[in-house]
Amino acid sequence: MTQVTDHGGGVRSIRVPIPDNPLGHTLVYLVDTDAGPVLVDTGWDDPASWDTLTEGITGCGSSVAEIHGVLVTHHHPDHHGLSGRVREESGAWIAMHAADAAIVGRTRETRPEGWFAYMAAKLEASGAPEEHVAPLRETHRPVRRPSTLPGFSPALPDREIVPGELLPLPGRRLRAVWTPGHTPGHVCLHLEEAHPDRLPGNGRLFSGDHLLPRITPHIGLYEDPDTHGRPPWASGVEGLTEIADPLGDYLDSLERVGRLGPAEVLPAHQHVFTDAPSRVAELLAHHEERLTGLLALLRVPLTPWQLAERMEWNRPWAEIPYGSRNIAVSEAEAHIRRLVKLGRAEAVAGSDPVTYAAV
Repeated sequence: MTQVTDHGGGVRSIRVPIPDNPLGHTLVYLVDTDAGPVLVDTGWDDPASWDTLTEGITGCGSSVAEIHGVLVTHHHPDHHGLSGRVREESGAWIAMHAADAAIVGRTRETRPEGWFAYMAAKLEASGAPEEHVAPLRETHRPVRRPSTLPGFSPALPDREIVPGELLPLPGRRLRAVWTPGHTPGHVCLHLEEAHPDRLPGNGRLFSGDHLLPRITPHIGLYEDPDTHGRPPWASGVEGLTEIADPLGDYLDSLERVGRLGPAEVLPAHQHVFTDAPSRVAELLAHHEERLTGLLALLRVPLTPWQLAERMEWNRPWAEIPYGSRNIAVSEAEAHIRRLVKLGRAEAVAGSDPVTYAAV
């Protein structure tokens, strides 16, 4: 049964399932405006997810055909996946930050085998063993159309979400807050209106994956094939460093959100919560503790793969499935990048694949 929750003040959430994923669901928010309902994210592109979304919109007293617009917090398929179908059914516009919109464009232009070749080369450079890289090499040959693979044909947005600006939603005050880290174009959306239950604080925050109540979002390197140095989508995007530092971006973004002091946070996963500053402080402390722990591991030179093997995860390394290991290595690399930026670690000259050591 589709679960719809009324959060008051013309805001409702719909639990849209994510197939075969431990997160379970994406919280899609429906916001009433004077021009019609607007969605914050849409959920994964899957028939069961679509059915749940449409039933949930009906349960909110509306229909897909009446959707006025879609605000996408970031380009990941559990958030942006159904945006195109919503637009087809309603004529709604889709809005996204320029950095993630550029990634969507490049994803559509790059054939799947190009992405697999890029990932194989990236994993090889990280020190991954050949038995892990080999399956990606097998997918270099074109075997399927991009449209048949989830996430390879995301919908192009019609509008740009500009950081700091109020979104053009009649009857609402919703301001975009750029929060890079989880993705380069991740945005939170600050509803600058009194809380319907008069909770103390500064409005409400749709936080996407940036700020979650009980888990930390994945922070890996910003992925983009055929990229060297500054990512091509970063051209003209102020605030991104020439050599991307996603963890540094995330930590800076956390502090920015903490200063907003919203009365309530409406995240894309788990549940609504209060006291954003305390949660921000917990996450900042968590990452500082993790960086300190990684420095201890880097007393001996390690490749990113070797570091990932030794890091603490939610299960032993031997039990982590193939795809999740790729994510784990990317997260290890993001933490290494932060340590190098801080001058606390450096690459070992002449190492191949590259190893890193504490300094």
